[in-house]
Amino acid sequence: MEQVDEHVRIAPAAALRPYVAWYSGYRQRGLPPSTHRGLPSPALTLIFTLDEPLVLLTPTTPATPRTPPEPSPPPEPAAPARSFGSLVAGLHTTPALISHRGAQSGVQLALRPLGARALLGLPAGALASHDLPAEEVLGSAGRRLSGRLREAPGWPERFAVLDAELTGLAWSDRRIDREVRPEIRRAWSLLRHHGGGVAVSALAAEVGWSTRHLGSRFQAEIGLSPKAAGRVIRFDRARRVLAGWAAGQAAGRGARSGSGCGPRPSLTLADLAAACGYFDQAHLAREFRALAGCTPSGWLAEEFRNVQAGSYGYDEVLDGPGSTTPR
Repeated sequence: MEQVDEHVRIAPAAALRPYVAWYSGYRQRGLPPSTHRGLPSPALTLIFTLDEPLVLLTPTTPATPRTPPEPSPPPEPAAPARSFGSLVAGLHTTPALISHRGAQSGVQLALRPLGARALLGLPAGALASHDLPAEEVLGSAGRRLSGRLREAPGWPERFAVLDAELTGLAWSDRRIDREVRPEIRRAWSLLRHHGGGVAVSALAAEVGWSTRHLGSRFQAEIGLSPKAAGRVIRFDRARRVLAGWAAGQAAGRGARSGSGCGPRPSLTLADLAAACGYFDQAHLAREFRALAGCTPSGWLAEEFRNVQAGSYGYDEVLDGPGSTTPR
């Protein structure tokens, strides 16, 4: 198979930036078959495939250690696969396994959680931990969008289709409540601004609600509790800094990251933990195991063997160009 590796990422039309951080187009051919670990992030994901379907594997649950040791159990069956021509994925706290057989192509969008009502017609909380065909959420508009994207001859034309179709969705009369409570917006904004490092009690005091009321309303709107959202935001920040440092090292330049954690060419996991708000390196390692299913060093080794690492997936940064406050 001819080797192809295309990746383009741009900002959406200005009117859509309160709802969508970025568009990403990808087409790859001639790769070795691989499985990519898509990590939790503060973005909902919308993907429309172009040629091959998107294949998600359901991770198997690790066996509980037994004492005293027992004979090894039989090998677990391969993770069941689900194929999608299009996908809407809500916020999640576990990794998604994305498999391909040497080729993959599509268009991906990073959706801001507070913009879900305007584009999808429902709050982000309704999609929490779910992976659904886009047509189940968008109906005929999703089918039309899939078809138009596949018919478009190139990336500029595909992005223009997205601008047109999504603008129509955002301003259509679907008789939905598009407004997010200002208290939820404020709590989400504070978590994002502080890298997830705000206590729930402080958020509640800031917005004038009880911690219990904030927790229930926040989870219903966003899909995660304030505490879980803070964990994901902090993890996403640390993961991106680690990946940026590793990419810089691979390029021989020890590049600095623009995310605010300030890695150095001699970055250690202890440095990363301190800079990104973890108690210590052990805390960072525990959070990686919980949210990524592996250690930080294991994730790096896995990703940087993968041609698609850093190109696209669930795990791209939400901080694209444009306003961070949905209208």
